[in-house]
Amino acid sequence: MAKLKIGFIGCGGIANGKHFPGMKQQEEFVDMVAFCDLIPERAEKAAKEYGTEDAKVYTDYHELLADPSIDAVHVLTPNIAHCEITVAALEAGKNVLCEKPMAATEADAKKMLEARDKSGKLLTIGYQYRHFPINQIAKKVIDDGHLGDIYYAEATYLRRRGVPTWGVFTDKSKQGGGPLIDIGTHALDYALFAMNNYEPEYVVGTAFEKLGRLLDGEHQGQTHNGSPNYWNNETFEVEDSAVGHIKMKNGAVINLRASWAINMAEGAGANNEATALFVGTKGGVDTIDQVVRLNHVVAGQQSVTQVGQKIAPYIPGYSQGPAPVSLEAEYWVKALRGESDLFVTADQAYVVTKILDGIYESSKTGKPVYFD
Repeated sequence: MAKLKIGFIGCGGIANGKHFPGMKQQEEFVDMVAFCDLIPERAEKAAKEYGTEDAKVYTDYHELLADPSIDAVHVLTPNIAHCEITVAALEAGKNVLCEKPMAATEADAKKMLEARDKSGKLLTIGYQYRHFPINQIAKKVIDDGHLGDIYYAEATYLRRRGVPTWGVFTDKSKQGGGPLIDIGTHALDYALFAMNNYEPEYVVGTAFEKLGRLLDGEHQGQTHNGSPNYWNNETFEVEDSAVGHIKMKNGAVINLRASWAINMAEGAGANNEATALFVGTKGGVDTIDQVVRLNHVVAGQQSVTQVGQKIAPYIPGYSQGPAPVSLEAEYWVKALRGESDLFVTADQAYVVTKILDGIYESSKTGKPVYFD
C-alpha cells in the first residue's frame, strides 16, 4: 500500500505538541505533505521540521483541500472553526481527524456528522486521554466485570491555577467556552467511554465566572513553550470553572467538574488534574493520585486493591522526557489503512458535545436540559 498523504490545518501548540510528533512516529505509513496556518511562519517551520522535501505551505485551508492527492487532514484550529473546516474537508473527499472538542455547539457537531455520512469518509476526534495507560487499565477493570452495574461516576479535571496563558483559550468568540469545553471535555469523554453509555436523559449545571476576571497578575497561570506566566483578567471572557449533573437514561448519574482557576487544593494538583471514579453494584474503581484502585469485597472483607503501578500520564507539551508511542496516531493510521475501526467515533464525540452544550444552556436558564 502506498504511503498516506496527510495535511494539517493549524500549526500551533497542539499540532507541535501532539500531532506532528505522533504522525512522525508513523512515517513508515504516512507522508506529511501539507501545512496550513494563518501565520505563514508557523506553517513554514512545521514543513521544514516534519514535512517531505516537497511539502507545501498554505495560509488558506481551501487551497490545501483542493489538492486531490491528500488522503486525510488534521483540523487543529480553535474550537469555533472545527465545524466549518471539517465539513469542507469531508466535502473535498478527505478523511478527517479533528481536535477535541468535536465542535463548539451541538448544532455544529451535527453538521459534521451529516457531512461525514454524505461523504462516506472517516471522521474521528482527538480524545487522547482514552489512550493513557492508567485509563486503559481502569477501563479493563470495568470491562472484566469487577464493578457490576455502574450507577454513579465522577469525571474531574481541576486546575487550581491553570488558566492557559497562550493562544485564544480565554476568547469566547473563538473557543466557545472555558475549562468545561477545553479540559472537562476530556473527563466526560473518558467517563462515557469507560461506562460504554452514550444515552443521556438530561443535564443540569452551572458555569462560574468568578476568579478569571477577579484575580490579578499575582496569580500564576499555566505556561506553555515560553508563554507568559500570568493571564490577563481584562480579556478573560469565559467561565473559570463549571459543574454538571448528568442523568443517563438507564438511571446512572455522572457528576462532572472542570476548572482552570478554583480555590480548591485537594484533587487539583499538577499530577491529579484528570481523574475518574466509577461506582457499581460489585465494586468501584478510581484513578485518583495516578493509580488504579479497585475497592471490592474479598473473603467477606472490604478491600482496596491497587491494580498495577503508579503511572503519570504523558501530556504533550507539558511532560518531560521522550514521548511514548502515540496510540492516537497509531490507531488513526490503522483505520485509514483499513486495518481497524476508529477508536474514537464521531458519534461518541457528538454526545460529549451535546452534554457540554446542555450544561452551558442550563447555566444560562437555571433549568435542566432534556434530550430526546
